[in-house]
Amino acid sequence: MPPNSSAIRTTIDRYLDRHPDERDALAGLLAALDRPGDVTARTTLPGHVTCSAVVVDSQCRVLHIRHRATGGLMLVPGGHVEPGDRTLLAAALREVSEETGIAPGALCLTPQVLGAPLDIDVHDIDASPSKGEPAHHHYDFR
Repeated sequence: MPPNSSAIRTTIDRYLDRHPDERDALAGLLAALDRPGDVTARTTLPGHVTCSAVVVDSQCRVLHIRHRATGGLMLVPGGHVEPGDRTLLAAALREVSEETGIAPGALCLTPQVLGAPLDIDVHDIDASPSKGEPAHHHYDFR
């Protein structure tokens, strides 16, 4: 079962404790949490939660992959939360594994940032008529 709105709000509160100047940018996400429904479901509009992972190697290089869904943009691994993801971190780790083949156990999680995401990015997603999806927002927890 994906994380519920209360758990996501707690994560956002921890993030905003470190980045209070981003509260206005996250207003749409905070409003979405007040509405009924699952804010992690890809059918939740006008926007829903997604998760990405910033994978950094010992030489401080950041892993990027070419995302087909974005027309080939080079992005960090990430995507939609799935029903089996119990936490946002679990969703991010699953996405890394699916998109890169790197097993979650092969990654070293940074203890300093486990309590809150490094970044919560709000970005627009173009409509996808072939998927029957209108334009919407991704609230991407990284």
